[in-house]
Amino acid sequence: MAALIGIDLDLAKEIASEAAKGEVCVAANDNAPGQIVLSGHVGAVQRAVEIGKKKGAKRSILLAVSAPFHCSLMAPAADIMAGVLGGVQLNVPMIPIVANVTAAPEVEPLQIRRLLVEQVTSPVRWRESIMKMKKLGVRTFVEVGVGKVLTGMVKRIDRELKGFSIQSADDIDEFLNST
Repeated sequence: MAALIGIDLDLAKEIASEAAKGEVCVAANDNAPGQIVLSGHVGAVQRAVEIGKKKGAKRSILLAVSAPFHCSLMAPAADIMAGVLGGVQLNVPMIPIVANVTAAPEVEPLQIRRLLVEQVTSPVRWRESIMKMKKLGVRTFVEVGVGKVLTGMVKRIDRELKGFSIQSADDIDEFLNST
């Protein structure tokens, strides 16, 4: 996988298509304005990094990841995910789930299960998902776990939105006192 910084989604798709040469190379993550991640066969992604540099990407960086996430090469993992989720009872959520596959809210458990499987091989529409949530009235986003990557993306997508990164009990207290 590789991050292309400073180009839009359409140009990233063009670069991926040009780099593919019979292999898989796709825009796998639309993270934020000017930040697209490509996924696919290693050789194709490496070619895309070089093409990206020539086509004006401010930065074009290979990512140290263990697999080509969010593309068709993950189909075997999606099959495993489907098997695992088939044995899990999902209930109607109290709050709609905005699926990163569709960038749309969903409440139907069977559809949520299908979308969870589909997201393994489909592009992540993160930027669109955040904007959909804003349209639905969400203004505060909380990232729980190690790191602040998603919090930073939220702020890059729309400066009006608030993002909080929760990494410790102290962070929880700070967040609760700030709202």
